[in-house]
Amino acid sequence: MDIRYDSYRAFYYAAKYQNITRAAQFLLCNQSNLTRTIKGLEDALGCRLFLRSNRGVVLTPEGEGLYSHIAQAMEHIRAGEEELAAARRLEGGLVRIASSEIALRCCLLPVLQRFRKQHPGVRLQIANHTTPQALEALKNGLADFAAVTAPPELPGALDCRTLADIQEVPFCGGDLSFLASETRTLEDLTAYPLIGLGSRTLSFSFFSGLFLERGLLFRPEIEAGTADQVPPLVRAGLGIGFLPENFDNPEGIRPIPLDPPIPKRSICLLKRKSSLLSIAARELERVLQEACPASPPEA
Repeated sequence: MDIRYDSYRAFYYAAKYQNITRAAQFLLCNQSNLTRTIKGLEDALGCRLFLRSNRGVVLTPEGEGLYSHIAQAMEHIRAGEEELAAARRLEGGLVRIASSEIALRCCLLPVLQRFRKQHPGVRLQIANHTTPQALEALKNGLADFAAVTAPPELPGALDCRTLADIQEVPFCGGDLSFLASETRTLEDLTAYPLIGLGSRTLSFSFFSGLFLERGLLFRPEIEAGTADQVPPLVRAGLGIGFLPENFDNPEGIRPIPLDPPIPKRSICLLKRKSSLLSIAARELERVLQEACPASPPEA
């Protein structure tokens, strides 16, 4: 049955106000036109919907049944319109970010803090992932963005924007604190226990390759599940950990001067080329671009 939305809208407000005149005034239309619209709806449905009286109109039993459904539909439509209006004003909405611990602590946090202050009504959903997990979440549509250490190979379906460079250094603590007293080499460090992330992480692959270039083997005695687990392990003197200089490391751990230094890595923001971002997600992307103006998207 092909009945226009305007017909049901006219019926809804006539039933709500129980008065054709008031309904016409609300809808900014002519009373006679509204009456014809309702008569057309009754003809199309094959039953009367209203009974006229001196005080206005009342619903027939058939009209009551129809109104129970139309009222719910109109409420859903109105809620949807209000939700969209709030999204346009950035008073609502949701942005989903898949982020590695390093990207969150070294780059995203100050930007998210500023964004949150400007748009407190926008919800932020941040999932803590390794870089491979974040890429998978992004490809599967479970995140709007992925903030991670730049992968060695970028899938063709993704856009990449560099947000910041990070300089990682070895840290020591506890009984190993003496190592910070002079410049060391990677070969020197292999004489002591090493702490690394899991073998399936990009960090593990990076350090494995770095050690291999120097003719060394990267074999951590302790594997941490996430980067934020590394500092307390280092502070306890359980081994040497590799962390960015600006990782917000706690007291009790010290950087070890290294020669040559570890090559810098990049934190990047990834998104799907084919996806249409929400208003809130586009605004966060704009804020990130302002925070990193010299980082054009990479092909």
